[in-house]
Amino acid sequence: MKLHCEVEVISRHLPALGLRNRGKGVRAVLSLCQQTSRSQPSARAFLLISTLKDKRGTRYELWENIEQFFTKFVDEGKATVRLKEPPVDICLSKANSSSLKGFLSAVRLAHRGCKVDIPVSTLTPVKTSEFENFKTKMVITSKKDYPLSKNFPYSLEHLQTSYCGLVRVDMRMLCLKNLRKLDLSHNHIKKLPATIGDLIHLQELNLNDNHLESFSVALCQSTLQKSLRTLDLSKNKIKALPVQFCQLQELTNLKLDDNELIQFPCKIGQLINLRFLSAARNKLPFLPSEFRNLSLEYLDLFGNTFEQPKVLPVTKLQAPLTLLESSARTILYNRIPYGSHIIPFHLCQDLDTAKTCVCGRFCLNSFIQGTTTMNLHSVAHTVVLVDNMGGTEAPIVSYFCSLGCYVNSSDMLK
Repeated sequence: MKLHCEVEVISRHLPALGLRNRGKGVRAVLSLCQQTSRSQPSARAFLLISTLKDKRGTRYELWENIEQFFTKFVDEGKATVRLKEPPVDICLSKANSSSLKGFLSAVRLAHRGCKVDIPVSTLTPVKTSEFENFKTKMVITSKKDYPLSKNFPYSLEHLQTSYCGLVRVDMRMLCLKNLRKLDLSHNHIKKLPATIGDLIHLQELNLNDNHLESFSVALCQSTLQKSLRTLDLSKNKIKALPVQFCQLQELTNLKLDDNELIQFPCKIGQLINLRFLSAARNKLPFLPSEFRNLSLEYLDLFGNTFEQPKVLPVTKLQAPLTLLESSARTILYNRIPYGSHIIPFHLCQDLDTAKTCVCGRFCLNSFIQGTTTMNLHSVAHTVVLVDNMGGTEAPIVSYFCSLGCYVNSSDMLK
């Protein structure tokens, strides 16, 4: 039985000597082996660690020689085996989680002296070809090169499959738990599976030039919230992004060019780490009020159908406030947690899409809406011209929760 992963062998004597380990693993093949001899009919099991530099490997006896297993992060392909003699910790990482679990089970049996019901290896040097499983980057740019009969190397960190005619995301890709960059550009993908959110290390996702019509709420609320830095959704058919999209707060680079966007998410100001935003050639009539909260290095909104600001405001004030309006404002102002397990789903949607007044308070259905122009240089260092006339201004919508807020902020609308 063999396991492909990265390994670091740490001596527990080093700290006492004032020395430190490298803190970095090397690619290795772990083998569960037995050594047979005439003098020892009941062969003991060994753990053999082989690397490219040492194909013959270093072996460690297992029988009654394991002090402890550390398996808290086994689902992430990580584990540590602490040996008694020699006093070392064998740290495993970047392993296939299911293969790692099976291998550790076999190691436990060998430690107890039990019979291992799986094929064990012999103490022979590992072939160089076995280290091909450690490939970290694969680029496929034609349909004929796309692998159909074999799996992708589990250790991939960068996978590109462009111009392959894919109509859906290959589920085999979603088993690549070490993936940091996934490029599916120039295909025919119409829908994204929610399980893309299970790629806990994914930092870059390129979906340029596909047939996407939406970006699901499930993806916005997945582990991508903590990992995703760059997202390219250019050249698709997306008309709107859900308000939950703004929960992807680690995003620094967002490309939305050549879609059918008619609006930005109303909470876009929550993308506090966003630095590069491109949404050229869409159908945006105006920008949401929270757009003012962005702090960008680069902004491109060229070719949108921006409307001229309306002279008169739209008044939807209610007096007195309805119970729904009053309770919604209280929940949002006091940051009271809510969810579909507490209140009806449609009320959650209302709260998610509540307007933010210029005073910082919130409003649901009772507000005054005004439109003015904003110089885009106020939110971005570099701005691509909005039109062919050299303009850098765009219309932005502002909301006022009361007549008092509107009067006090009337200079904004001049």
